[in-house]
Amino acid sequence: MSAVATLKATAAPAVKRALYYSGALDAYHRARNRDRLTVIMFHRVLSPADPRWRTADPEYSLDDGLFAACLDFFKRHYHVVALDDVLAARAGGPRLPPRPLLITFDDGWSDNEEYALAHLRRAGLPSLLFVVADAIGRAEPFFQERLVGAWRAGRLDGARAAALWRALGGDPAGAAALIAAGRDDLAPLRPLIAALERLEPGPRQAHLDALEPLLADGVRYMITPDQLRNLAGHFVAVGAHGKSHAPLTRAADLDAELSGARTLIAERLGGRAAPPVTMSCPHGAHDPAVVRRAHAAGYQLVFTSVPELPAATAAGPGVLGRVGFTGETITDARGRFAPELLALHLFRKPHAA
Repeated sequence: MSAVATLKATAAPAVKRALYYSGALDAYHRARNRDRLTVIMFHRVLSPADPRWRTADPEYSLDDGLFAACLDFFKRHYHVVALDDVLAARAGGPRLPPRPLLITFDDGWSDNEEYALAHLRRAGLPSLLFVVADAIGRAEPFFQERLVGAWRAGRLDGARAAALWRALGGDPAGAAALIAAGRDDLAPLRPLIAALERLEPGPRQAHLDALEPLLADGVRYMITPDQLRNLAGHFVAVGAHGKSHAPLTRAADLDAELSGARTLIAERLGGRAAPPVTMSCPHGAHDPAVVRRAHAAGYQLVFTSVPELPAATAAGPGVLGRVGFTGETITDARGRFAPELLALHLFRKPHAA
């Protein structure tokens, strides 16, 4: 590396840190995002000491130490609000405070109760969990995560994955990449998962059934009814994430994915729990028709995976974007939490129209 290249590589992180610790980034954020709602999207939160960490998908899993650091960051730069605050403001009640932020989780992982809840309680922060109705009480995760877990554990090797890739009509280059990849190299596996996602449920399940001995590990991943009720009793609002986790734009029975999910989640919550009035779209898939059907089914707010900041002053039913990030996004070269990187990631997100 030349002297100039070395200087550029070392200067850029220093400049980012200087912008953050000087207060310049926060001043920019206070002016730019005063009347914007930032909705954060998490999935899994795990301790690296947990055996499930080794096989978790890093794209959707966060070290619980980093999660705790994120909560402290949110308290420093935002006013963290509860779902009820957002709903009340949109119904004509009290306005949201400046720079409001809503914390959300997708899917319904058991680790949300086992790890995330303790950090939320320590920080005194509310949140919103979007749960897949059919996943409540089920041990195994979604097929995508099962494939990732089997790959990272070494049960699904490159040769077997390449054979499936060829069976799905994949090209020789993709097969060669799978055979050559190490277990922590997920890049060649992503196209295989995407190809399975494009299949109709029946043919896809047939391929997965053939892999079942490799996918099964006997570990619980998804939330139990008791865990869901415990979360709901500790300032965690519960919303829906579909009934089956299928993309809503391709759902065979959209009514079941929308109304059916509301009914089933209310039953799992028990007592006199009301059906959820918010939902997030599985895989981020949505279109105007899905949004109209969701509002008609009783969902006041529909959350997407579009990384934008909605207006905090909006009223009535609506569609809200959310911002997600990975551990790699917010850590430095040594793997340490870097608040300047999280600030740059969040503060500059586009404003929704």
